[in-house]
Amino acid sequence: MRRLRIPLTALAAVALILTAGSVPAAASSGEVVVFGTEVEPVTTYQDPSGCYALPLTAHVLVNRTDGPVQIYGDPFCMSPSLAVQPGFGSHLPGGSGSFSAG
Repeated sequence: MRRLRIPLTALAAVALILTAGSVPAAASSGEVVVFGTEVEPVTTYQDPSGCYALPLTAHVLVNRTDGPVQIYGDPFCMSPSLAVQPGFGSHLPGGSGSFSAG
């Protein structure tokens, strides 16, 4: 029994350390607006938090939140990113696939 107790105690300590520092991200207040083409309505993301895939026709992103928005070249927010500060917009580079906020 003692042999099992030490590894379980170590595993519990590691789990506690890993979860103690993780704080859920607060949602950005405001909206992110994405323009695609003249023949479709803009896409609006209200109080965004987390990763969002961009529409295939996305052309311009406007950050109307209270925090920076990151634009990524892949749909999973995993590649290097470009920051768009609050109150600013950006033409989306070809192949932009997602953005994250919050």
